[in-house]
Amino acid sequence: MDKEKSIQLIKDLSNVRGISSFEDEVTALFKDTVKDAGTVSEDHMRNVFVKHPANDGKRPVVELDAHSDEVGFMIRAIKPNGQMMFVNVGGWATVTIPAQKVKVRNRDGEWISGIVSSTPPHFMTAEEKTRLPKPEELSIDVGASSADEIIDVYGIEVGAPVVPDVTCEYNDKTGLFLGKAFDNRIGTALLASTMNDLATEKLDVDVIAGLSSQEEVGDRGAEVVVRKIKPDLAIVFEGAPADDTVMPNYLIQSGLRKGPMLRDFDSTIVTNPHFQRFALDIATKNNIPVQRSVRTGGGQDGAIINRYNGAPTIVISVPVRYAHTPYCFIAFEDYQNALALAKKIIKALNADILEKF
Repeated sequence: MDKEKSIQLIKDLSNVRGISSFEDEVTALFKDTVKDAGTVSEDHMRNVFVKHPANDGKRPVVELDAHSDEVGFMIRAIKPNGQMMFVNVGGWATVTIPAQKVKVRNRDGEWISGIVSSTPPHFMTAEEKTRLPKPEELSIDVGASSADEIIDVYGIEVGAPVVPDVTCEYNDKTGLFLGKAFDNRIGTALLASTMNDLATEKLDVDVIAGLSSQEEVGDRGAEVVVRKIKPDLAIVFEGAPADDTVMPNYLIQSGLRKGPMLRDFDSTIVTNPHFQRFALDIATKNNIPVQRSVRTGGGQDGAIINRYNGAPTIVISVPVRYAHTPYCFIAFEDYQNALALAKKIIKALNADILEKF
């Protein structure tokens, strides 16, 4: 995929809306993008599968994973005055939520503009002005004045999904994107581009992509996907939180423009060291910059895949500055290097190599 098409794909994936279990817009775009890359199917959980055209069922199976969902919110209750209580879907820090513009999907599938509201400073106590609002003090306002108006005019119901209202931008001078949901739409872009670029390649392994749902609420889609694919090996594509604005230089392990991040450890997985070394050696051989990380928290689909029959798994991540907020930066060069590394790894794999892991 050429540069302009790649940029447009990343922007489109950032702009589509899909919290956990409501990934329909994401899967539709993904399926259209990979329609010529192999056999494409989707299950009722919104997991999407793409089988490489040359798979023969007689070789080791490599699963390529990315999750499609983004963090967001869900309408919990509608107050008599038309304000809507909500719950977080995925991990949010309350400090990033107030005063943000959002979109709420109504029962007809239309996205209604609103804002996350809180008490105006004019009506706050001195104590309230000096602290963060409590989650229960926040609400979503679409301009309605009653519960009946919310239901009858706006068509919004309890259970409606809510996402940040952000349009992705790309700065050609800096090579940076600014948008929402790069955890994990940048991984989704990598998954689609890898399958497209390898579609006509002769490989020594069977490759199946699994775009999994509901990662942000507990890796639920990945649990289903891995049991359907039954991989012998896996590569997970992620958008990992960048740390270059919050850590001292000696602790930066996922900085923008420093290459994809390969994690050795997080709270859910210890990466297979043999597969990790194989990937790092390929990066060195091909002059692809990479970063390594040892995390004290976090998690991703790789842990679920690794625990299924012990499939060696690595995680290739694009650093995302301000992940799990409405506005995030990523660098196009990090995406390009992650894609190049993934393709080099897959082309180098065969049954004998896998036996060494």
